[in-house]
Amino acid sequence: MRKPYKKPVITASPDIQLGEPRISKFVIFLVRLLGRLYLFLFCGIARIIIHKEESNLYKAMQRSLAGKSRCIIAFRHPNGGEPQLMTWFFLFKLRALAASKGIKFPRWPHAVFVYSYEVVRYGGWVARYVMPNVGAMPIHHTKMDSQGMSRIYRAITEGPYPVALAPEGRVSYTTETIPRLEPGVVRIGFNAANRLSERGSDCPVEILPLSIYYHFGSWGKFTLEMLLKKIEKACGCTQGGSRGRRKIPFLERVRQCRDYILEANEARYRIKSDISLSFEERLEQVVNAALESAEGMLGIKGEGDFFFRVHKMRQLYWDRIYLPEVGAADLEAMTPIEKNITDLRTGEAWYIGRHLELLDFGWHFRVPFPAEDAPLHEKIEYTQNLWDFASRTMGGAFSDRVNIFPRKVIIKSAPPINLSERLPSYHKNKKAAIDEAMSDLEKSYKDCIAESSKWLSYSFLSV
Repeated sequence: MRKPYKKPVITASPDIQLGEPRISKFVIFLVRLLGRLYLFLFCGIARIIIHKEESNLYKAMQRSLAGKSRCIIAFRHPNGGEPQLMTWFFLFKLRALAASKGIKFPRWPHAVFVYSYEVVRYGGWVARYVMPNVGAMPIHHTKMDSQGMSRIYRAITEGPYPVALAPEGRVSYTTETIPRLEPGVVRIGFNAANRLSERGSDCPVEILPLSIYYHFGSWGKFTLEMLLKKIEKACGCTQGGSRGRRKIPFLERVRQCRDYILEANEARYRIKSDISLSFEERLEQVVNAALESAEGMLGIKGEGDFFFRVHKMRQLYWDRIYLPEVGAADLEAMTPIEKNITDLRTGEAWYIGRHLELLDFGWHFRVPFPAEDAPLHEKIEYTQNLWDFASRTMGGAFSDRVNIFPRKVIIKSAPPINLSERLPSYHKNKKAAIDEAMSDLEKSYKDCIAESSKWLSYSFLSV
C-alpha cells in the first residue's frame, strides 16, 4: 500500500541555542593548532604578512591590550574569510611580528568579532561551537536585540581585546571599490566613547581601518584558466574545441559568459533584454525582479530601502528553517500533518533563499569590467565573481564560491580615527559628526586601495 504522503527532503529544525560568548583557552588552542589547516583550504600555502611599512596595527593593538585605548577594528570584507584569517593571524603571528619591530604586547593578542546571527545558521556545528568560544558576538540586523547590543558595548568599554566589525555589513566581493558602508560601526563607536566619557574615563575610542589584499603568481594564472573553462562549460560555450577557445582573447571569453548568464536571468524573470542598456543597468533589473519574487513568495509588501527589505526577508527565510523558540521536543510533539506543513514551509523558504542569494550577489556585481591591461589580481577577482554569478543563477550560495589560491595575503591598516576627540562635535550635531567620521573611514579605505595598486601591480601576468 502506498504511503498517503511523502516526507519533504528539506525539513524544519529547532531553534539554535548559543552559549554566552567567552574566551575558552581550549578552543583558542584548537584555533592555533587547526586554524592553519582551515586557511590552507581557503588560501592555500599563501604567506600571510603585514605590509612592510605597517605600524598602525601594531601600535593600536598595543594600546588596546594595555588598556590605554578602546579599539574597534573596522575591516574590509571582500572575500568572506577575513574574520577567520585575522583570528588565526592575531593569535599565531602578530605577537612575533610586532616583537621584531621592537613592540611588545602586555597580553597575547586577540580580537572579538561581531557577526550576523545567520552565520551560525548556515555555518554548521563548527561555527556554532567555535565562534562563541573565541568571544565572537552575534547580532540581528532587523530584530530588536538589546542583549546583543549591550554585549557589544560591554566588550568595547570593558573588554580586554579589540572588537572587530565589518562596516560593509556583508561580503562585498570587491577589493578595488567600496560598494557601500553602513554607519553602524561609527555610531557604536561614538556611543561607546560617550559612555566612557560619562564615567569620567579618559580612555579614547579608536576605529582602526584595516584591509586585506591578495597577491597572485603563476599558479594563480593557471587556476584562473581552469576556472574560466568551468564557467564556459556551465554556459555551454565550449563549441569549437580548446584550440578555438584559446584564439579568443581572455576578456572576450569572460564577456561572452557574463552576457549569457545575464540573459538567462532575464529570461527567468521574464525581463525583455534591452541591449541599449549597460550590463549594470540590466543586472539591476534582474536584482529588483528577484527581490519582488522573493517578497511575493513570502507574502510581504516591499517597504523600506533595498537593504532593509533584504535583511527582513533573510530573517524570515531563516526563521522558517530554524524555527524561533521551537525546540526538538516541540517538533516531536507535532502531529504528522503539522510537521509536514512546517517542512513544506521550510522547503518553500529554501527556494525563496535562491532568489535572495542571487539578488544579494547581483547588487554587488555591478562593477566595471576589467581593462585589457588590468593586473592579474583584478582579473582573478572578476572571474571568481563571474563563477559566483553563474552559481547563484543555478541556485547556489556563498558556500559554492571558488577561490583561487594567492601567493601572499597582505594586511594593511590606516591611521586610527579617534572618536573620543570628536565628542564635542558629536554632542553638537550627531548626524554631521557621524557623516564626517564615515567620510574619513571611506577615505582611509580608498587611500589603502590607491596605495595597494602600486605594490600589487608587479603581480601582473598577461592572460
